[in-house]
Amino acid sequence: MDLIEKLVDIEKLKDYHFLLELVIILAAVKLAGHFSKKIGQPSVFGELLVGIILGPAILGWIVVDPKHPGLIKELAEVGVILLMFLAGLETDVEEFKKTAYGSSLVAVGGVIFPLILGFAVGLMFGYNTSTSIFIGTLLVATSVSISVQTLRELGQLQSKEGVTILGAAVLDDVLGIILLSVVVGFTAGGGGGSVVDIMILLAKIILFFVLTIVIGRFLLPRLFNWSANLMTSEVLLAFGIISALSFAYLAEMFGLAGIVGSYFAGLMLSLTKYRTELFERVEIVSFSFFVPIFFVSIGVTADVSGLTKEILILMVVLSLVAILTKVIGAGLGAKLAGFNWNSSLGIGTGMIARGEVGLIVASIGLTRGLIDSDLFTVTVIIVLVTTLVTPPLLKAIFSRKKVKQGS
Repeated sequence: MDLIEKLVDIEKLKDYHFLLELVIILAAVKLAGHFSKKIGQPSVFGELLVGIILGPAILGWIVVDPKHPGLIKELAEVGVILLMFLAGLETDVEEFKKTAYGSSLVAVGGVIFPLILGFAVGLMFGYNTSTSIFIGTLLVATSVSISVQTLRELGQLQSKEGVTILGAAVLDDVLGIILLSVVVGFTAGGGGGSVVDIMILLAKIILFFVLTIVIGRFLLPRLFNWSANLMTSEVLLAFGIISALSFAYLAEMFGLAGIVGSYFAGLMLSLTKYRTELFERVEIVSFSFFVPIFFVSIGVTADVSGLTKEILILMVVLSLVAILTKVIGAGLGAKLAGFNWNSSLGIGTGMIARGEVGLIVASIGLTRGLIDSDLFTVTVIIVLVTTLVTPPLLKAIFSRKKVKQGS
């Protein structure tokens, strides 16, 4: 032991422990993705599962402190921003316009059902009205990033169903943030100017979309044309990432989730001549480093130690409600929009995953005193359960769709 201490500076090594964590994450994710595909599931299924295995729930090799998340969480945030930027680049805008009506119905159905049933479950388990409303709000949030990766692997991201899911998820996010603002304003804010605050938020959201369209249609193409003349390496890649991060920051500044901004950055750039080359370059950087860290970070947040029997029952009930309300609510919205039952089921399933949006909403509730630490842990588990069930369910539904089309 003395010899090891002489050869290795243990204290200095602690400063570089993050390097070992990154090695473990990247190697584990790629191996898990491989084995997942070997058993007939999308690679993202294994990539998410390995996060739980590496995290405090099982091995405890990768630990992220919620109060001081550090580098891993920040890299994961960049990962999900780039993932949604790629989804925007892949989206067919003309098809997106065609599905606007369907996306709206899917989003509304995917908000109303989880909100009402989540509120009912909260009251049933003895929570007060404010907390029960917030539980319903927690179940509203949709994170489509997991569905995006699964649909990409299945070759369905540019299908009518895939574009509808993307459009609905963006609308769902906007509706969810408005709802969150209303709930926080009236339950935690004590009234006052909460109605005014909500009106200001609505104005900011409208202004964000106006700015996004103006910048995306007129400024971005000129910026990329100008950057093409710069005498330095990987200019297109650099300006693509700059666009994704800038739009994400702009979205956060206007009260929206950063992933909405990065998605629209990709959507605007999909209309330019740089679309294909930009996608190929950003994809290499994203999937070799940032996106794997994002997938693992979701699983790492789980810590189920010390949960009581009642909380475990609540966790099971809310997980089932979270899954069924999105499938039924969003699925019925898709059916009303004219999709057949199988496609409606696929669209509803694509809206199940809660991901980082659910965690963001939960953390706001925890800091505002609307939920306690046990309920926050339940939310993390719901995020994990809904995230893990989405890839295999989507694969099963869209594989059946392909079989029907081929027959």
